Amino acid sequence: MHRTIDPTILYFGTPVVLLSTLNQDGSANLAPMSSAWWLGWTCILGLGALSQTAGNLLRSGECVINLPSEQLVSHVDRLAMTTGRNPVPELKRGWGYRWEHDKFGLAGLSPQTSEVVRPPRVAECPVQMEGILRQSLSFGKDVDGILFEIEVVKLHVEQNLLNTSGPKPHIDPLRWRPLLMSFCRFFGLGEEVHPSRLAESLFLRDKLGEDLQDAAGANLAESEAQV
Repeated sequence: MHRTIDPTILYFGTPVVLLSTLNQDGSANLAPMSSAWWLGWTCILGLGALSQTAGNLLRSGECVINLPSEQLVSHVDRLAMTTGRNPVPELKRGWGYRWEHDKFGLAGLSPQTSEVVRPPRVAECPVQMEGILRQSLSFGKDVDGILFEIEVVKLHVEQNLLNTSGPKPHIDPLRWRPLLMSFCRFFGLGEEVHPSRLAESLFLRDKLGEDLQDAAGANLAESEAQV
């Protein structure tokens, strides 16, 4: 039986992102967030309008979308309840936020020079996407938010996550272990729960190439053999 409820948040589970931007003085800001999704080479980000990151993006139009693995969870958590905005907005100060200028140092992470944009990448993150802001839109019924459309202009991936058996390297989903957030709590991935007809479809072959589909089929066969 279903029950109608009215919770404060609807964070059903999305990848954690460490979003790097540049402050007005040229220093790097690093913010954890999880309101992110992708279609093609476009990433949609949802940020609170009071955040330093939102202001940086609106001003500079550049960012790096860094995806941490499960192993980096303690580093990500160190950034909780901090902001790069000084003075801290009264509302956020009431929630317990504090100003932190050196976000990389606080998290124990290393800045890495980007190739296209000015904000640095996070060296320890296995997936790094350099992005350019294409448009933004204010939104929110119960939150003062800004939606950002980001074009990914350069993708960097740890080599050990790649399947390079074909002419076009691609990320092996069985090797990539993203950090997820669901209702403000951290989770990782479990085992693959069911074969995917989409992974075996003509759509995937057309979009991503035969090599990725063949790899998916090989991984499925291997998983079934181990059951």
